[in-house]
Amino acid sequence: MLWAVLSSLSGPVSANQRRTSLETSPRASSSEIPLRENRPEVWEGYCERDCDVILIFFLCRLILAANRDEVYSRPSKAADFWGSNNEILSGLDLEEGKEGGSWLGISKRGKLAALTNYLEARQNPDAQGRGFLVSNYLTDNLDSLAYLRKVSSEAHLYNGFNLLTADFRANEDTLCYYGNKGSSEPIHLKAAGIYGLSNSLLETPWRKLQHGKRLFTSVVNKTLPPDGLVQELLNILNNEELNTPDPAQESQGVGYSKAMLQALSAVCVRSPGYGTRTNTVILIDREGNVSFTERTMLNCDITQWSTNSFHFKLQE
Repeated sequence: MLWAVLSSLSGPVSANQRRTSLETSPRASSSEIPLRENRPEVWEGYCERDCDVILIFFLCRLILAANRDEVYSRPSKAADFWGSNNEILSGLDLEEGKEGGSWLGISKRGKLAALTNYLEARQNPDAQGRGFLVSNYLTDNLDSLAYLRKVSSEAHLYNGFNLLTADFRANEDTLCYYGNKGSSEPIHLKAAGIYGLSNSLLETPWRKLQHGKRLFTSVVNKTLPPDGLVQELLNILNNEELNTPDPAQESQGVGYSKAMLQALSAVCVRSPGYGTRTNTVILIDREGNVSFTERTMLNCDITQWSTNSFHFKLQE
């Protein structure tokens, strides 16, 4: 699950700071990251990342909240700086043959990319790794729209995906979208309004998406300090309420079991061996101060989590 908002935030964050905390059991308070005890046992070999995105843009800055849903045992590296001059911040895939791909990342130059997979039962096992679409953008010099035009010309090489790319510049912020199961041309999104993206095309009204969008909008409309905003967004990312039945999701997910589609209908997915294993919240304020918080599962255990926070200023 991933949500983003271009917005002004009060209170600058200090540059180049990092905080780490560990959780070894679920939080006791129902107001902070609730965990449902009765989970459907539905893991049946679901493939690769399953993410959702909700986007809100106004006042030319960003609030982003994202979940990474994945096989718990898939090797990955938690978010940290990498690349030339350590200017890129993201988690990295360590799966053999797909090492170096990512699902979400941002650079100090103001480039941001987020990837979701398109829900489909039949996938080409020889297709190129979609995670490279994120890491390649973060290391490329192309702007967001030009990069997506390049990607669209190679779309047939990948299984279904949705890709958001953004440029945060001193004079203008730009966000673009391309999905290889939709229009052949990328879309330049307006910097005002609310957009939602799940594992279908942009703004496809799955119940899961609409539910998360309502929760997200209610939080970003509050007057909160950055730390309070991050905590409330993390709470949303851990909402395990099922959003079924959903005919739209079910019709796209032909080939998946009813139990698996039910599990995938929640913002926070829980099934044996597969589900939400990383929460990420990114804030960018008017002055270009970035706060990047990642909460990630440890040892394939849903009761063990580590939270890291990074703070830096964009080089606009």
